[in-house]
Amino acid sequence: MRTPQSIGFVPGQMGVLKFMAHLPNFIKLYTRLFADKRVSSFAKGILLAGIGYLIVPVDAIADIMVPLGFADDISVLAGALWLFVRLCPRRVVEEHVEIIDAGG
Repeated sequence: MRTPQSIGFVPGQMGVLKFMAHLPNFIKLYTRLFADKRVSSFAKGILLAGIGYLIVPVDAIADIMVPLGFADDISVLAGALWLFVRLCPRRVVEEHVEIIDAGG
């Protein structure tokens, strides 16, 4: 996983198969950033809010309305993941990306 020009998942820039291939690295990156003390509590709160939106049964569009119900959940989570990385100090993100690239 090389350091991209713009760090973080940008919806629409990555195909589904490519995203799935890099999913383990993304999970490592997000968990490492969440555990890092140099990342602000506000950024961590954004990530938790996005995950919480998936867990809480009350959301904007009911999941019973199949395509729209899941689309809003995915949109909120993708936005929270993107914003979380953007709010993390760039140097910290790059450091973790390098560690993950090295096999860590």
